[in-house]
Amino acid sequence: MRHRRRTGNEIKAALRDLRIQLALLNHQVGGELALKDIDLDCLDVLARSGPLTPSALARQAGLHPATLTGILDRLERAGWIARDRAGADRRSVTIRVLPDRGMEVFRLYQPMIGAMDDLLAGYSEAELDLIATFLRRSAEACERVLGRSVQE
Repeated sequence: MRHRRRTGNEIKAALRDLRIQLALLNHQVGGELALKDIDLDCLDVLARSGPLTPSALARQAGLHPATLTGILDRLERAGWIARDRAGADRRSVTIRVLPDRGMEVFRLYQPMIGAMDDLLAGYSEAELDLIATFLRRSAEACERVLGRSVQE
């Protein structure tokens, strides 16, 4: 029981360390692109989920709609996103990342992506499944604590 508790504490400490390192990476990438951390978060949500309405983006990014408006204005002025009007309902808008700009972000994350690929190559399929399950469940636990779902 003591070993299990110690190992659990080591895992939680490693996750905290990883969170800090990822925050530093994101800050470095954001600095290179003149983007705030929250701008990168919104671009990431859009890149992963595809075009979204402003309200759906606000929900997934955990932002108040009024806060998101300023972020979207800044991203649009800098040429990162486009706001597209729906054909049938001209009041409805979807937000999308402009493809060339999205590739700029990807290029800066590429060294970390390569390092992760190298790291993952050392694990068996069963170990990868276990890691993926643990990370997914960890994200779900965080969502429960926050009282919201990233998938909303």
